[in-house]
Order: sequence, then C-alpha cells, then structure tokens
Amino acid sequence: MDKKWYVIHTYSGYENKVKTNLEKRVETMGMEDKIFRVIVPEEEKTEMKDGKKKVTKKKVFPGYVLTEMIMTDDSWYVVRNTPGVTGFIGSSGGGTKPTPLLPHEVDQILKQMGLADQTVQVDFEIKENVRVTDGPFANFTGTIESIDTDKQKVKVHVNMFGRDTPVELEFGQIEKL
Repeated sequence: MDKKWYVIHTYSGYENKVKTNLEKRVETMGMEDKIFRVIVPEEEKTEMKDGKKKVTKKKVFPGYVLTEMIMTDDSWYVVRNTPGVTGFIGSSGGGTKPTPLLPHEVDQILKQMGLADQTVQVDFEIKENVRVTDGPFANFTGTIESIDTDKQKVKVHVNMFGRDTPVELEFGQIEKL
C-alpha cells in the first residue's frame, strides 16, 4: 500500500483545529505508520496598511485540509471521526473509499505553499557572466558572486552607473551569456 494525499472537508474556520485534533489522534491511536502529514494549504499575502507592510497567511482552500495517508479502514475511521471533519472529498456515500489527489495536483499545492521539494538543476558557476532576463534589472549583465541552491537565488554584481552593484536574483531571472 502506498501513501497518497486526500482532501478532508471541515467546518469552515476549523481547519487548524482539525489539523491539531487529527495529529493528536494519530499519535494516541498509534497511526503514525498510516497517517503522515496533515496540512492546511495557506499562502502569504502582503498588504499595505497605514504605510506599513503586513504579511498575513490566507487559506487557499477554506474549509479543506490535506492529509497524506495510506487508506485503510482504520486510517479512514480515524480521520472521518476527528472532531470538525465532515467527510472526505471524492467519496460517494455507501462507505466507498475517497479518491486521492493526483501527484501533479499535490505538487502544485505544495509548491504554492513553499513546501515542495523543488529541485532545480543549476548549471551556473561563481564568477560566470550572465544576463538578467526579468525584473527591474532586465537586460543588464553581471557576474555571479554567490549561489544559494536552497533559496534558488544568486547574487550577481551588475554594473550600473559605472559601479558594481550586488543584486539578489532568482535562478529563473538570469541566463548564461
């Protein structure tokens, strides 16, 4: 049996409570080998209020929680009977097992949340000359000073007004010359 992602429907506003309750139930009922991750899909929103930047987390799918699990009668029962859970998405009545999310759907949601294992092949090297292709420095050329593969960013020294200016850019914003 392999683990898959399922969508749980919850009472609106109870997403985080369901996540907490389910994680506690998994622990107390010894289901760590069947139910793995429980996430409330959220994204950060930046707003300007009174001239100040404010970053808030906004639920991407209000009323829904994702869980990575191996679907068995036991794991289904544990999730289904967690307080605040109204049911699984993709299951018709009559006790049929719910339909898991497709891998590309899960990848998209996790990437949006910044949780995906985003592996980008980097073929840039330090001291290499590159052209900026996107953003305010588009069409400038510069030299790579550092590469941060975890954050997928590079520090490029761009020549502006006769000076080298360090600029942090994402991998997708530069190309080899």
